[in-house]
Amino acid sequence: MSLRSLVIPALLGSSLATSAFAGGLADPVTPVPLALPPAAPVAGEWTGFYLGGQYGTGHLEEVPNGVDENGAIYGLHAGYMYDFGDWVLGGEVDYDWTEIVDEGAIDGALDYIARAKLRVGYDLGDALPYFTAGMAQAQFSDPGIPTISDTGYFYGLGLAYKVRPNVLVGGEYLRHEFEDFDGTGLSPTIDTFTLRA
Repeated sequence: MSLRSLVIPALLGSSLATSAFAGGLADPVTPVPLALPPAAPVAGEWTGFYLGGQYGTGHLEEVPNGVDENGAIYGLHAGYMYDFGDWVLGGEVDYDWTEIVDEGAIDGALDYIARAKLRVGYDLGDALPYFTAGMAQAQFSDPGIPTISDTGYFYGLGLAYKVRPNVLVGGEYLRHEFEDFDGTGLSPTIDTFTLRA
């Protein structure tokens, strides 16, 4: 038997053994977790119908004739809003009964103020500051005089806040202006501030 016949099988055997164990003693490869960017804040969803009530105070003024009266107001509102992302548009109707009485130039109680509103607000998540404007109708009555009513306009600011997904609270200030109220020559202004839910 030659040396050559002994060396070649030995070399082949060691080569095969090395191949069989290659990588067998190496440390296992652990995948590195990927760092994901933080999620962007999700804007609040304001789309939908709503219904509620309000309570507050009103101030009636008619400057040339010295009318300057205050009283409570309370009522109901209903509307619809649509959330476009940053901006929220909507429409609303509301009705307020009042306890404002004037015994001077207007001579009567302010029975009610009814409004048709347009609203535009900016979505801050759970808070919605907004501007509102539209048409208003008011009525005065007194047992001794005919009832008078007229239509004017109003504008104002408000803030709604979500305390729960389906519960909103807020406040609203409105300025109402009327010209030549029902042909009387009087031009009263009415400021209202209400808390709403």
